[in-house]
Amino acid sequence: MAVSSQTSAEKPSPDQVPDIQNLANPTTAHIETSTPQKWHLSSKDGDGDTALALFSNPDDLHEVISPADERALQWKIDLMILPYLAVCYAFFYIDKTTLSYAAIFGIKDDLNLVGTQYSWLSSIFYFGFLAWAFPTNFMMQKFPIGKYLGINIFMWGVFFMLQACARNFTELAVLRAFSGAAEACSDPSFMLITSMWYTRRQQPLRIGIWYTANGIGISCGGLLGYAIGHIKGSLPSWKYEFLIIGALCTIWGVVLFFFLPDSPVTAPLLTPKQRRWAVERLRENQTGVENKRLKRYQVVEAFKDPKLYLFFLLGVVGNIPNGGISNFGTIIIKGFGFSTLVTTLMQVPYGILIAISILICVFLNDYVSRHGWQSRCYFIILFLLPNISGAFGLVFLSADNKAGRLICYYLTGPYNAAFVMILSLQTANTAGHTKKVVTNACLFLGYCTGNIAGPFFYKDNQSPRYELGIWSMVVSHLLEVVVILTLRVLLSRENKRRDKLQGVSESEGEDSKAERERERDRTAFSDMTDRENLNFRYIY
Repeated sequence: MAVSSQTSAEKPSPDQVPDIQNLANPTTAHIETSTPQKWHLSSKDGDGDTALALFSNPDDLHEVISPADERALQWKIDLMILPYLAVCYAFFYIDKTTLSYAAIFGIKDDLNLVGTQYSWLSSIFYFGFLAWAFPTNFMMQKFPIGKYLGINIFMWGVFFMLQACARNFTELAVLRAFSGAAEACSDPSFMLITSMWYTRRQQPLRIGIWYTANGIGISCGGLLGYAIGHIKGSLPSWKYEFLIIGALCTIWGVVLFFFLPDSPVTAPLLTPKQRRWAVERLRENQTGVENKRLKRYQVVEAFKDPKLYLFFLLGVVGNIPNGGISNFGTIIIKGFGFSTLVTTLMQVPYGILIAISILICVFLNDYVSRHGWQSRCYFIILFLLPNISGAFGLVFLSADNKAGRLICYYLTGPYNAAFVMILSLQTANTAGHTKKVVTNACLFLGYCTGNIAGPFFYKDNQSPRYELGIWSMVVSHLLEVVVILTLRVLLSRENKRRDKLQGVSESEGEDSKAERERERDRTAFSDMTDRENLNFRYIY
């Protein structure tokens, strides 16, 4: 059994270690009420979750916690996790827009970028991301995730600073590929960390909080761009962009290495009792905390699961618009007649709108989910509508209608809220740690593919209206709606099938409900996949 290191006093005694021999199928197991329950571990290899280090048997999962202690624990966890992830995410989106600012500060002329070379600089970043996506996800499973993330963010900052030294397209392209590889662990690690610390109902709100920082990053990037544009030094303004932002990132990588906890099972700022409380809350997830062993059968299952391919498609169609707007947004705004420095400032309200949209989306979803409604897919569609409307406006409004076109550009921001909900769908609906790692990687392979393709719809001869690029946004989001509805139908049908198989109904007796709840305790930290564990229910 894979467990984290503890003192011998904290480990179960040999007679308490779960006997995994001859365990019955989780859907038919007989529950012995006169003796302590036994864990149901992964049916393929008998290897459970690291959380089992904290509990002798499933009966230990119902330790009483007062409402005051629960609130205090929740605040403590939020302060231990969310600020670190949010600051990271702000830096990532400052990075995404830095190349865009460099374009208006003269990088094209200084490096003699011609033809599609500027578009390639954006896409090459994601080629590095793409190439390193699977290796970095498997390394996240093997190594302490907080430490691994800190090292990668430090290296990302180093490569970012080195871009200021580039003398031509080739050198800059190589450095951007390395930067992409260093950042490849970012979103997948954030999703794993969120799933390790929060219940499935809490996850959309927490993902929304750290993802909101991308709006803050866009706004801060605009302010930094405006400030850096006023630096009268010996270097071109675009070089100061890379040097200053890269230096800040290396510092933050060191902070993450030393202060971001690796797991609730080992978090140094939590007492032993708080660690048990933090993990016990995740019982309802049926997804566990983590397992450090790569399981081949879970890799195979992931690729046989239709959800993986739907999440890949969502990554593609959800980020073709992002790949274009993040790199050509400033050029589009400058085309409205603004000066270079004013153009940087016009990104500030755009970032604020993104942040507000995300918060409205996740808080509304949280309110609805408290009442037992399955609404995540519908919220995705709802927050795609402004982007589709804004894109149509950019296509059809005349060039003279600058105010209208600026408003339509701002309306393309709320799609970020939809992507937050897509991330929450993935974390909530995949169980088995290796399967989560693989599905995460494939979602972000789609993310890379979309960001690689997006800039190439923006043709130089169509600047600054970029008709083809704007139409790519419309088509991508309409396809996204189709995929989301397909995913919702599949998950809903599977839940109904499992309810029927297990005899779950509103009319079942209290004894049946109690027995089913005990069975859920036995599989809570089994490291079973969502397909293996019939106690698992999908959220949509």
